[in-house]
Amino acid sequence: MALTAEQRRGRILELITELGTARVVDLAERLDQAQVTVRRDVALMAEEGLLHRSHGSVSLPSAPAVQPSGRVVGMLVPTATSYFDEVIDGVRAAAETVGARVVLGISPYESADDHAQVRQLLDSGIQGLLITPNWQPLGDASESAWLTELPVPVVLVERKPTPDSPAAELDSVSSHHGHGVLLALRHLVGLGHESVVLAARNDTSTARDVRAGYAAAVASLGLTPLPILDVDESEMDRSADEIVAAVGNGVRAALVHNDRAAIQLAALLHSRGVLIPRDLALVSYDDVFAALAAPPLTAVAPPRRAVGQVAMELMLRRLDGGPELPVRHVALLPSLRVRTSSVDAGRA
Repeated sequence: MALTAEQRRGRILELITELGTARVVDLAERLDQAQVTVRRDVALMAEEGLLHRSHGSVSLPSAPAVQPSGRVVGMLVPTATSYFDEVIDGVRAAAETVGARVVLGISPYESADDHAQVRQLLDSGIQGLLITPNWQPLGDASESAWLTELPVPVVLVERKPTPDSPAAELDSVSSHHGHGVLLALRHLVGLGHESVVLAARNDTSTARDVRAGYAAAVASLGLTPLPILDVDESEMDRSADEIVAAVGNGVRAALVHNDRAAIQLAALLHSRGVLIPRDLALVSYDDVFAALAAPPLTAVAPPRRAVGQVAMELMLRRLDGGPELPVRHVALLPSLRVRTSSVDAGRA
């Protein structure tokens, strides 16, 4: 394959970034280029400081050590597993680039101790707070005033404040779950489905955004509106029976929030004779465990890590620029990862 020198060196950088370290012989094989050519490219790139050569292997040059900035930022999340572990990783990565330190607090979904956790974080000496508050189903208008009165800057993480709430005065970063639902339904419409049933939780802010996004997407795409099915992990058999009934009425596509529920429902539907994707195209919302299901589930993937990174960047901006900076509400778009569960070979 004929590549220009610029193209070869660009591909070499891409491979080293992906692999971390590699031998010249392996690079030549992957690029389908002569070893002498790749060795010459690597030597020139090393002279320019783009690569590091050591004992026959090639790697990216070590980044200079980041000096601690003295910034200490607190983070309060509902859980440090599954969905939020990637958000935390994003925050940590952005903090490390500037030498900031992150102090983590956890206030479970069923807990009402956000205030106590925040007080503890404040006592630890934090200079700013990234928080995913436990807002109740009726919204945040009556629950968020205390956040605006804290003595440190606050950035909301995976929470979208309503315009009439005190929290609207705070910086925020969240996934645009309405867009994620639209992606899922548009995919199913493209496969020929004219109706899609939503089975969703109703106990988190994300779940409520998914429900609102479903209503908007159904109207936008001209789909037949269907009642939303409530998902409760203690009553999964009931949810499976409701989906089976929908299939009996001609529905051939479902969106389920979240991955845990979708994986459980897939097994329960199978035991009831409804096979995925033959009888039902199934899309999950979250993409935390969806790829591990049998069959692998098509899933909406919120940009969890990016949410954390942007949240920390907004916090650093606020700490550096002060309260006179305009407030920013950032919504990041999810992506759709298409797998086996939504595309039946016979139907296609």
